[in-house]
Amino acid sequence: MTGEAREPERIIALLRPHARALVLPSLVLVGASGGTVYGATVLDELWQRIGVAIAGLVAIVGLWLVPYVRWLGSHVLITTRRIVIRRGLAVRTRQELLHGRSYDVVVRQSGLQRLLRSGDILVNTGLDRPVVLHDLPRAALVQEALADLMEASRNPVAEARRSE
Repeated sequence: MTGEAREPERIIALLRPHARALVLPSLVLVGASGGTVYGATVLDELWQRIGVAIAGLVAIVGLWLVPYVRWLGSHVLITTRRIVIRRGLAVRTRQELLHGRSYDVVVRQSGLQRLLRSGDILVNTGLDRPVVLHDLPRAALVQEALADLMEASRNPVAEARRSE
């Protein structure tokens, strides 16, 4: 190891999938809440009110809370040295990609993603298939930042490979 001091790792960005993924669950939350309150006030029998309350609670938990927690649980951390991808609720997956290794960065956008300036970022590491960062906001800016970070990376092993 050389006598050079390594620059400390700095966080560049912490990204989650586009918040558009929460629109439908939020509509379900509003509809289920309103429907539960309406049903609980209109129905006469106690067992019917309890049934409506349970159905509303199940709908809110299953169709709003689970997608929201799943959205909160997945993020992409970009630092000066690496990309850290975390996904999952019950089973947590963590994947790291070092900038010192050469990779290609491609942005894939649908029409709606183009309109909202989000997109899927495909990081081709040379393995079987590219790593996909799904539906990140400001995808073009993320692509530029990743290209700049990869270019600025000073990994001695990567530089030795490039010079050969």
